[in-house]
Amino acid sequence: MRYRHCVPLVAGLACLPAYATQYLSADQALKLMFADATSYRPQELALTLPQMQQVEKLAGLSARSVNWRVIGAYSGDKLLGYMVLDDVIGKFELISYAVALNPDASIRQVEILTYRESHGGEIRLPAWRRQFTGKTASTGGLAIGEGIANISGATLSCTHLTDGVRRIAAIAQVALKK
Repeated sequence: MRYRHCVPLVAGLACLPAYATQYLSADQALKLMFADATSYRPQELALTLPQMQQVEKLAGLSARSVNWRVIGAYSGDKLLGYMVLDDVIGKFELISYAVALNPDASIRQVEILTYRESHGGEIRLPAWRRQFTGKTASTGGLAIGEGIANISGATLSCTHLTDGVRRIAAIAQVALKK
């Protein structure tokens, strides 16, 4: 009888809403962003200290990590571009996303893989994500209010995702550009 008070607590936990939505796996995103590719190859990307410093200067943000998850997309032997996988914090939870980059380090496409917040999922809207297309770290326009529009009610998700994309664009400029 002494555990009877636990029943309402456990029952209440079962009623808590779950907000995580997985839209795409990494493989699905890769095939979507590089539909014309015939092969995909993981690329080792470990930034050196000078590269990390260059990224910080170019992006205005720390490189955050030495190692990055990168996959090259090829048509035969021709490099079509790269997909970089990353996670940023939304308001409280992680947003998993992928950035497709052309060989010249310009942004090809941004896809949301998993969104775990209760609000702000509008960042998944194609019109909002298309704002990144064609931009590079060196040309700018990769900040909220400076080329990327904010979405009311999704300010933190917009800001943090935009910062993440800007960081990846800088990494591409420094370490992946062909």
